[in-house]
Amino acid sequence: MKPIDILLVEDNEGDIILAIDAFEESRIRNKISVIRDGAAAISFFTSMQRQAKAPDLVLLDINLPKMSGHEVLVYLKANERFKSIPVIMLTTSSSKKDIVLCYKNQANCYITKPVDVADFIYAIGKIEDFWINIATIPQRFKD
Repeated sequence: MKPIDILLVEDNEGDIILAIDAFEESRIRNKISVIRDGAAAISFFTSMQRQAKAPDLVLLDINLPKMSGHEVLVYLKANERFKSIPVIMLTTSSSKKDIVLCYKNQANCYITKPVDVADFIYAIGKIEDFWINIATIPQRFKD
């Protein structure tokens, strides 16, 4: 199986380290890139050349500096080139308002980050298990 490209848009250093460690523990080859604020995420996608390969999967926090995850989600889902990329909201917010807004804006999944480290690593493992082993990701067919 070819490696999957994952973009993690997250500003919390501890969560970045935990997520990368959890993905590295699997036997699945992944390439994980990290962007630490919403404006940089928009800039990353805006500057992508037509030939540049977009990520296969985006893990997106809501509470980001400069631009929120909501704004990044709206940008991705409004853009013809990026709207088919699965976007998983991975955030500390359990607010009904955030959950409803993310699904309204076409998030593919909403996960509230577990506080416990072991539970966080377990959740990342389940994300990987579903989105890499079970689901078929459309971006993987665009090469």
